Amino acid sequence: MDYFLYLSSCNTCKRIMGELSLPKEVILIDIKKEPLTEDQLAYLYHSTGSHLDLINKRAQLFKSRKIDPQKLTEEAAKDLLLEHYTFLKRPVLVYRDQVYVGHSKAVVADAKKGLDEH
Repeated sequence: MDYFLYLSSCNTCKRIMGELSLPKEVILIDIKKEPLTEDQLAYLYHSTGSHLDLINKRAQLFKSRKIDPQKLTEEAAKDLLLEHYTFLKRPVLVYRDQVYVGHSKAVVADAKKGLDEH
């Protein structure tokens, strides 16, 4: 299944969604309304090889909970990702068995290329 995990209140997510011109078969999932499932997280982990790579280290909850992102373990990262949507680095595009995480220029360019190839 192809899907795009985003936060509807995030202007960056909206901008990237527009830039990517997502095909109709890509399911849009607002992670605030439909939190990340264990199956989705398992797939993302399998694809990226790391829960830490999926963590949004700029999440406000890190500060309010006094969590040190530098001391985060894989298991703790997994728990945070399942606990609250804000910890997921976004957006996340899963398309044709490829996973694109984040909003860096390189990731967005790779996602565009992956979408154009199909």
